[in-house]
Amino acid sequence: METKVKGFWYTFLEKIPGNMGSWLFFIAAKCIATGYFLFSKNVGESRRFYRLLYPEKSSFYHRLCAFRQYQNFTSIHYDRFLAGKGLKTVFQSDGWEKLELVQHHKGAILLMSHQGNWEIAAHLLKQQKTRSNILLYMGTKEKEGVEALQKERLQDSGVKIIGVPRDGGSPFDALEGIRFLQDGGIVSMTGDIIWRADQRNIQVNFMGRKAELPEAPYIFALVSGAPILCFFSSRVGKNKYTFRFADPIYIRPANRKDRTKLIQEAAQQYADLLEEELRAHPLQWYHFDRFVL
Repeated sequence: METKVKGFWYTFLEKIPGNMGSWLFFIAAKCIATGYFLFSKNVGESRRFYRLLYPEKSSFYHRLCAFRQYQNFTSIHYDRFLAGKGLKTVFQSDGWEKLELVQHHKGAILLMSHQGNWEIAAHLLKQQKTRSNILLYMGTKEKEGVEALQKERLQDSGVKIIGVPRDGGSPFDALEGIRFLQDGGIVSMTGDIIWRADQRNIQVNFMGRKAELPEAPYIFALVSGAPILCFFSSRVGKNKYTFRFADPIYIRPANRKDRTKLIQEAAQQYADLLEEELRAHPLQWYHFDRFVL
């Protein structure tokens, strides 16, 4: 029932014509975000993150950052809404040639984060007519409202999606991703969230503390031979984004003994890049669960 209600209201607001629809959507989204900020138990995790990021600041400042984080999160839905109304998404990229270069050889693992708007990024990657097909791994919840519409529209744009439930996915899902890479495709995965309790992880240094990252992207790179491209997006205006591709990370062990070490080093590279991005755009990380241990 919750899924139907959320989906209904989102679709209803989309059908309201002109600026009135945009205005109503903007106000409604901000009100909902405020409600989540006031009553969600996860706000404490956001405040904890900002305490680590700004240890010299006051508790009020950390709470203010968390409030702005929740408010900024609405931009994901608002920009999707504007795109549906015909407003073209504008973006500039730093390192696009790195993605084009790896496509001449094998596929690539696009390692995304819960920063900016990865959904817009996936759409734009497809629109740029890359030589590779795109496969996106996404977590699935028991009840999905707007998220279900999100996935449906990504699939309509030509992005292949494999849903991974919290109670565990099929081993064949991983095999499909490996084959996809070996055929020269782009496999997109998130690198900053542990989706399942039994998920294998890697511990890294992050902001002077420890954090756990999913191991899967690095295993995919090891098995397939495809490089990892860390990808970050940041919003710079209404439906305007900057995309950044880091240098490719290869996991090519000379022997079996080197595997663990190279995987650990690759995960730490991603963690360092993520920390750099979050210090530059601290209010655009939409990760609301515990990350730093």
